[in-house]
Amino acid sequence: MGILEVLRIGQARPAAEERGGTDTVKRIVAELESLPAERARFLASFAYVLSRAAHADSRITAEETDAMREIVQKLGHLSPAQAVLVVKIAKHQARLFGGTENYLVTREFREVATDAQRLELLDCVFAVAAADGAISSIEESQAGQIARELGFTQPEYASALAVHAEHRTVLRSLRASRATAS
Repeated sequence: MGILEVLRIGQARPAAEERGGTDTVKRIVAELESLPAERARFLASFAYVLSRAAHADSRITAEETDAMREIVQKLGHLSPAQAVLVVKIAKHQARLFGGTENYLVTREFREVATDAQRLELLDCVFAVAAADGAISSIEESQAGQIARELGFTQPEYASALAVHAEHRTVLRSLRASRATAS
């Protein structure tokens, strides 16, 4: 089941008594039902792609979670509670279905987003990856894959990455090896 199905976006939404599940699930569904379907779909795919980047190294740190929540809340104009719930769902989905959902969700975001929104997402992907102070080579590779799926060229990707160069572990290692060789 993909993130859009979990969020019940684009589907008829059953009445509360038909939903079943835990109080937490009911609360999440209730929070997200207050959003227009198109906006919820946009935010769900945006948050999922951020989670995908954070989960590139098979773990999502507290710093990455905080960065995702802050980004989703600010860019989505969500309440703190809504942002927490959207990020929680996106993280869960990325952990469970990452391999199968990654391309599909990113492609869907590309289809509904403007060029500016796609660029903003790519910048946010790097911000989440750098939330713990470093962008690992695995995170950088995942960001490159996301950039390709969003339709960016290699020079466009490199330009976006350059803004976050101080966080790249690849460059830090290179600088450290040069410093010790001197």
